[in-house]
Amino acid sequence: MSIDIKRRLFLKGSVAASAVGAAIGAGMLTPGQVLAAWPKEAFDNKDMAGSMETLLGMSSAEESGEIEVKAPEIAENGAVVPVTISADMDGVESIAIYAPNNPSPLIANFVMGAGAMGYCQTRIKMGKTGDVVGVVKAGGKLYKAAKEVKVTIGGCGG
Repeated sequence: MSIDIKRRLFLKGSVAASAVGAAIGAGMLTPGQVLAAWPKEAFDNKDMAGSMETLLGMSSAEESGEIEVKAPEIAENGAVVPVTISADMDGVESIAIYAPNNPSPLIANFVMGAGAMGYCQTRIKMGKTGDVVGVVKAGGKLYKAAKEVKVTIGGCGG
């Protein structure tokens, strides 16, 4: 990479950071507008049912064949486990990913906009072998599907 390109990247980053800093300083952006909502209590809950109650308003979900959980059968490294959840149903409001054997079972929650496809993909950490559970909220009800993932090297401090 030439010095000229590095200088351009530096200048672009500096201008962008300055613009955001000025907007915050002028009161145009408040921290609440800049940062995403954080359901701390749901993530801190050590029980999947309690976390679901806090996050989604219900503590149980019915099994559904319309939800597909894609994850490897064997994860070589629990620190990086690719997971895809897809829901072939109408009115998907959110998709939550849980790993019940983790110290904090709630991994992620994706809130969908109106008309969005019921689909999310991410990489998660798993401390030990267990299920990856996709919980889909659609039409005011909760549905779930799970897939077991065998972890050879733990990712949550293991």
